[in-house]
Amino acid sequence: MSAQTQAAQPTDFVELNEDVSHSPLWNHDLAPTTINQRTWTTYNIAALWIGMSVVITTYTLAGGFIEQGMNWWQAMLTILLGNTIVLIPMILNAHAGTKYGVSFPVLCRASFGTRGANIAAMARAIVACGWFGIQTWIGGEALDGLMKMLWSGWVNIPAHQFIMFGLFWLIQVVIIVRGIEGIKYLESLSAPLLLGGGAVLLWWAVSEAGGMSRVLDSVSLLQNIDPSKPPPSFWQLFPPALTASVGYWATLSLNIPDFTRYAKSQRSQMLGQALGLPTTMTAFAFIGVATTSATVLIFGRAIPNPVELVGQFNSVWIVLFATIVIFLAQLTTNMAANVVSPSNDFSNLNPKKISYVMGGLITAAIGVLMMPWKLYSDAAAYIFTWLIGYSGLMGAIGGVMICDYWVIRKQTLSLKDLFLVNGAYSYSNGINWRAVVAMALAIAPVVPGFLRAATTAGGVVANPNFFDNIYTYAWFVTFAISFAIYFVLMKGEIKSKVSN
Repeated sequence: MSAQTQAAQPTDFVELNEDVSHSPLWNHDLAPTTINQRTWTTYNIAALWIGMSVVITTYTLAGGFIEQGMNWWQAMLTILLGNTIVLIPMILNAHAGTKYGVSFPVLCRASFGTRGANIAAMARAIVACGWFGIQTWIGGEALDGLMKMLWSGWVNIPAHQFIMFGLFWLIQVVIIVRGIEGIKYLESLSAPLLLGGGAVLLWWAVSEAGGMSRVLDSVSLLQNIDPSKPPPSFWQLFPPALTASVGYWATLSLNIPDFTRYAKSQRSQMLGQALGLPTTMTAFAFIGVATTSATVLIFGRAIPNPVELVGQFNSVWIVLFATIVIFLAQLTTNMAANVVSPSNDFSNLNPKKISYVMGGLITAAIGVLMMPWKLYSDAAAYIFTWLIGYSGLMGAIGGVMICDYWVIRKQTLSLKDLFLVNGAYSYSNGINWRAVVAMALAIAPVVPGFLRAATTAGGVVANPNFFDNIYTYAWFVTFAISFAIYFVLMKGEIKSKVSN
């Protein structure tokens, strides 16, 4: 047994035994978890994914695909396939978190360098801030709907939506201040209620609309296709929809070590994710499609937003129950998916001055400044600009990380050196330029397509050129390019060291 690490049990755990607390790269929140802290079971990991997946943006995701011209089963197949694909890098990156007990920004130090890790971490953090704002805005809408139901005069209050947005924001800030440990219990306790709430919603929709077959036959009414143009084929819609499905959780495929560093074993993290992610995403997206289709039959118009749907009921108790479910859905997703990672990422900028809690407060502030009410205002723009756009950035980072850990280093890291300024991962002044170059070159081909989508109303370019087509595969393109370039550059570095 070495002085640096010790093995624990046959689960391939590694624990840091040396004191590196003096290092400017260390603080209590970024320190590797001890073996005694690694307590999350398969259920805890699965519940984490249930809590993150049962959210309004999942509910409306398939509806956005159908609006573009897909039918219901094509949308479900696309979402299932996308989440199965993203599960692969999710499990691969999770392995290092479970084995070494390290968070995402600390793991990035191995590939990007002790200072260069901040480049990848900040890219991930800014996306999380945008998501935090979007989910907070939707949670505020749910509270606003409840207030309208309880008091008719509420609609006359100036900026009533923003008041509820601010209230939901403050509730989350209180939870942020209490730290990370409560997230495990929040997710585990909320998961059964969220699944039950979704099942009740589907049962109501199918019963009121006259049966499942009638509901599914009406899905085509949700399509918003220009009648003056030929309808798009499935294969025209599939690439951007698949990339958007992958992009939806491309963020978590990077920072999943933030959670799996607490897992009891590799089996727990792998099985928990496999059970919790693809199944819940597909099932809840189906509930969203079926319920929205049913609203056409029940109310005479499509109501894709469950917050607006709640407002159609006259019973205060039904509205209250629905609001609690929506509130928990937004809360569990935001706390896990959009607070933990950026909190660690901002802390990594200056570990001695920025704690996890301070990082969370920075996240909450930036989330408001990104104006989430605009990011989420248009379904097509949300899919083609937001989801696909940032997926390209996440793919480039993921390609570097997975190549470094699985191919270059073969799952072997020096845990102590991840916290040393002049250690094995200091590279050139703390930055591994090979990782930065690989990431930049991988992103370059999708930038023209992103700019065209971002400056086009709805995000859908009418006459796509070569770069627009490349952009529709953004995550796949950037992941493959960064992986290949980083492999070539690092292999050259390793050969150079061997010859010297």
